Amino acid sequence: MRLVGRQLARFREAAGLTQRALAAEFNLAEQTVASIEQGRRPLKPDLAARFDDRLDTKGALSVAVDNMPEVDLIPAWAEEFVDQEREALALSSYENQVIPGQLQTADYARAVFRSRIPVFSEGEIEAQTEIRLQRQGILHSAPPRSLSFVIWEAVLQVRLGGDGVYGAQLRHLRDLSELPGVTLQVMPFTRTTHPALDGPFVLLETPEHQHLAYTETQRGSQLVSDPDEVSILTQRYAMLRTQALNLEDTKGLLDRLLGEV
Repeated sequence: MRLVGRQLARFREAAGLTQRALAAEFNLAEQTVASIEQGRRPLKPDLAARFDDRLDTKGALSVAVDNMPEVDLIPAWAEEFVDQEREALALSSYENQVIPGQLQTADYARAVFRSRIPVFSEGEIEAQTEIRLQRQGILHSAPPRSLSFVIWEAVLQVRLGGDGVYGAQLRHLRDLSELPGVTLQVMPFTRTTHPALDGPFVLLETPEHQHLAYTETQRGSQLVSDPDEVSILTQRYAMLRTQALNLEDTKGLLDRLLGEV
């Protein structure tokens, strides 16, 4: 990623362009170009092709991206996913560990970050919480996005952060379930089969109608663009939705849990 970034910087400079000028031509943030050139963000194939055309590099950037080692195709952090999420036309999320980040209250997010090992400082917790809350703008976009969330029932039983945080988080989920475009479903304990035992994942549709998937493990994350792999996860999510409680039954479950807090 650093090598490709330095190539882009050299081609840009040869064309007499600043980072700001190149970013403006492609409707990008200046920081996006800077991050690519510094090797902190991968250059996407479609953008590489457009840069090749503008900088007259005879396909050099596209060839470099197409032949990057697989390890460099996986971002060290979720930065690229957050960019894609912000612009997504549709999002589908399955979670079996914690409430999805887009649905978390500030106090619940803090409780999540306080559970981290190695531990975060209070300053780091606040910074991470603010970033998480900023991602929630997708819930209130105009026009509304198509947002689907399936959450395993066990997640709703864990009183992360204590009773007060837990109760406020349940109330927040109940309120969000009324938003236009938002579909919230719970996968109940009573299921005897389950298509997502491999863990949580997210599906995205970009403004260009590209379908992507995102997965996380204990020590890394992966943005998946291979159509075959995305198709497998799409099939799993479709099955999850058929097996989960429908929207009205999910609201009823939340109401019952709220009555017990």
